[in-house]
Amino acid sequence: MNRRHLIAAGAAVLAGPAFGQQPGHEHHGPQYERLNQPGRIEKPELAATQNVFDSPAPKAAVPGRWSTKAPLPLPRSEMAWATAFEDRMYVVGGYGEQRTDRAYHHVYDAEADQWNDGAPLPQGANHVGVAFLDGKLYAIGGFLEQNRKPHPRCFVYDPKADRWSEIASLPRPAGSTAVVGLGGVLHVIGGAIGETTETKRSVDWHLVYDPKADRWSERRPMPTARDHTGTLAIGPLIHVIGGRVDSFHTNSNLHHAYDPAADKWAMRTPLPTARSGHGAVLYRGKVFVMGGEGTNRVFGQMEAYDPAADNWEQFAPMLTPRHGLGAALVGDAIHVAGGGPIMGGGVQSAVHEAFSLG
Repeated sequence: MNRRHLIAAGAAVLAGPAFGQQPGHEHHGPQYERLNQPGRIEKPELAATQNVFDSPAPKAAVPGRWSTKAPLPLPRSEMAWATAFEDRMYVVGGYGEQRTDRAYHHVYDAEADQWNDGAPLPQGANHVGVAFLDGKLYAIGGFLEQNRKPHPRCFVYDPKADRWSEIASLPRPAGSTAVVGLGGVLHVIGGAIGETTETKRSVDWHLVYDPKADRWSERRPMPTARDHTGTLAIGPLIHVIGGRVDSFHTNSNLHHAYDPAADKWAMRTPLPTARSGHGAVLYRGKVFVMGGEGTNRVFGQMEAYDPAADNWEQFAPMLTPRHGLGAALVGDAIHVAGGGPIMGGGVQSAVHEAFSLG
């Protein structure tokens, strides 16, 4: 096992106002906006031609149902991930309001069905890797431009103080990494690098951050380099599902499981629908995967993996297919907020829908 230490740095505190003082939001008007022009728009017609719902997986006995929730305060996409803690959903960074390096930080209160502002991310970016660990929210890297030009800066957020602090930077800049908190450390897996569209490529990196030492080390790389994956912990293992190799034109259905105790990777049953930019949420013992994109496609399939049986089923598809969305478990429902309704980053949405098995 390679545990070579790479970098350490002292934390810098970046203060914000108390969370309880942040305003809630009401939403008015259309829930879509184009990246290259101001003003809200109706749902683009192109979305209907790109939506895909069919899944090759067998149908679940109980398909579940979707419902509409309070939309995001403004249309957003390419957040890459969202995370939840104590029945609140946290969505940071992404595209919005004609920029690709937003520092947005919106927090959803499920009980009130309302979005509030959290302290802004200190470094605006898209495709920021996020995860909670021991009650703190970590934001790792991201892209400064449209799906390219990654930066290495990393931050930790204290929800009680509504305050960000800077931690040791990534050893190498990366965006669209998968981040999982497990066993007191953060695992940062895969991602993409490249200053330009022509030089952008996926990586197989596997880094571990120790918050007590504020230090990075390496672990066994992922077997296949990819980014825009769906990644989460199930018990002692980390599952990396789907994603892309360099581009959404080359999506993957690969499904790997990593055992931190043995520092080994193993194959699991592949994702039925190859995709990238999707959400992955652990709900009632299964991994639910929704959304994502491919060539001229935006996926609405909801497919779930049962780790005990090592198989997949399909559930009720999304009401509004999207990619580059934020998805997290809040209470007893999977919440899916924002994302792009058409392929690429040209249109953002504020749509927020929740899935439940009842």
